[in-house]
Amino acid sequence: MDEETPRGFGLGDAEAQEEMVRDGIWAKLRRTVGSIDFAREAVAAWYCARDPATPTRVKAILIGALAYFILPTDVIPDVILGLGFTDDAAVFWAAWKAVSGHIKAEHRAQADTAFDRENIDKIC
Repeated sequence: MDEETPRGFGLGDAEAQEEMVRDGIWAKLRRTVGSIDFAREAVAAWYCARDPATPTRVKAILIGALAYFILPTDVIPDVILGLGFTDDAAVFWAAWKAVSGHIKAEHRAQADTAFDRENIDKIC
């Protein structure tokens, strides 16, 4: 953990986690679009986490929340109808609330462009 990373925010191999989120976010969104109401915010959070101007602490929070969303196993399995995404949503919204001041219009615009490029319906 470098000096810039606050105590308690060391996420192990941050580069591996960022790679997992980068590789998994679109596949997860394609499978879950319509089942979750935070897809656009999740992608905006991804672009915020990738922004060099975003503080390390904010990046760690966002990557951690997005990694939890992408992981195939979690507290409440995603396949349980009606409950499967409640833990993902709770983790994501807690992170969002903590760092939403760092999510800029530019990140939201990048998310909109990415939704168009990836052909994911913007029903969320």
